[in-house]
Order: sequence, then structure tokens, then C-alpha cells
Amino acid sequence: MSRRQILITPELMLRAYRAGLFPMAESRGGDRLYWLDPERRGVLPLRGGFHLPRRLLRTVLSDAFAVTADADFPGVIAGCAAPGPGREDTWINPEIERLFLALHEQGHAHSVEVRQEGELVGGLYGVVLGGAFFGESMFSRARDASKVALVHLVARLRLGGFALLDTQFLTPHLSQFGAHEVSRADYKRRLNAATVVPATWTAAPDPAALEAEIRAMRPDGAAR
Repeated sequence: MSRRQILITPELMLRAYRAGLFPMAESRGGDRLYWLDPERRGVLPLRGGFHLPRRLLRTVLSDAFAVTADADFPGVIAGCAAPGPGREDTWINPEIERLFLALHEQGHAHSVEVRQEGELVGGLYGVVLGGAFFGESMFSRARDASKVALVHLVARLRLGGFALLDTQFLTPHLSQFGAHEVSRADYKRRLNAATVVPATWTAAPDPAALEAEIRAMRPDGAAR
């Protein structure tokens, strides 16, 4: 059945996420969306398994980047959709952009922005359902920009009481932080438990609390 025969709405998207599915297009120029339910699913531990290198901790705590959340969702999704080195095409087509912009307007999709000298150089976005965050995509135009965005995301999720960070697929970029694969059945058990957790997304948490949470990601809490 073609995509045109079923109107995909933000509400349908949320039902799909709750069931363990997520959408992708074939390419930036593709006009169809496909629902994926892979046999192996990438997840990133929020506690007791998240790995934060000391060098990156120093970068996160420095003034190298300015980090915000939900300040430029359209800019982040546009950055994720744009081609880059080693990524000549993406799965984010205009329909994907439209749907996620609508989810953001409804408070179900969120972004983290990383700026350098005022320019948006990295970020990520995803969907929230209860205590589950479904990471969709990230981009980087400066060294460590997407890594800094990920650390800030994890800190906000920890502060908000989230239970699950779904990365969809496992990549070398994510595995260095402790991401790993679980079976479809295991993922859906985790998903069902996480979606009923009363978590809270906070775009602008208390800076001191945010820094303390970031430091707590390292066993020694040290940046030196």
C-alpha cells in the first residue's frame, strides 16, 4: 500500500513509536515513508554504562560551545537533513520534516542545539513518550559538536527521570559512549516499561544541576 493511501499524522507517528516502530524515507528526495521494526535495536544507557571520556568532559564544561534545547528545532532538523562528508544523502525527506515539526509544536519532539560563535554547528533531535526518548538524528559541522549535544541530552534525560534512550541503530559513534544492541523483544519490554514513567523534559534546567549531572557521568567526576 502506498504512503498516499494512508495519511500519516503526528498522532499516528506517536502510536507507531509506542508500538516500537519508527519511520524513514529512502532518501532526501524520496516520496515514501517506511516503518522500521529491526530485529536488533540500539539503546544507550543513561546510568551505569554511559561512557564519557575525560577529554570530552573538559570540552563540554569549557566555553568552546554554547548549548541550548528547543531553541531552534527547525534548524537542527535541517542540519540533520543536509548532506555532509561521508553522508551525501539522508533519510530525512520533506514529509519527515513536516511531521517532526508538527510533533515539536505539540511538545512531543525536542532538540539540542550546539553553537560556536553564534553559528549552529551541531545538534540532535528526537521524540519523547513518557520516560522514553527516541533519538532520531544528529549532525556536526565542528569537531565534537554532536558529541557535546549527546552529553547534554543524556544529562537532561537523567535530570528528568527518563528510563530509555533509543538510538534505533548501533553506530561506531554511539558505541564509544556505551551504546549497544538488544533484541526486539527485550527492546519492547524496556519500551513498555519506559513509556509509563512520569519523566519530565526540561529545556533549560538549572545550570548548576546540569553541570553536576554531567560531572556525575564520569565515575571520578573529574575533567582533569
